[in-house]
Amino acid sequence: MAAAFALAGTASADVPGPPYVVSAVWAKWGDLSSLRVYPTESARVASAQIGTTAQADEAWTEVLTLSPDADIPGMREQFMCHWQYAELADPSKTSWNLEPWRPEVSGDEMVAARCNPGGTEEPF
Repeated sequence: MAAAFALAGTASADVPGPPYVVSAVWAKWGDLSSLRVYPTESARVASAQIGTTAQADEAWTEVLTLSPDADIPGMREQFMCHWQYAELADPSKTSWNLEPWRPEVSGDEMVAARCNPGGTEEPF
């Protein structure tokens, strides 16, 4: 599924470098868990550019360093979707929220669900 999120083209020379993640904090929404990933300004700038797959991979590594228990099926795909689309669709969003309870879906379904397959986005 990771291939579904591969970005075409080459990143421009002015793509900011890491760190890309300020923090990754687990939160509860009712009985459901959500990992709030707070991107740095560098991540916001880099993620809005084409060809930043390497930077996205580095950012995901930072998430796993901060929260190793995020290595759950479907979480990386949600993160990659947020990397690719969050700053374009909702640049004011404070955190990129990843939920282990969401179903694993195709790349097209992930994008159609605005990176939140299997239910609405949590209200925080």
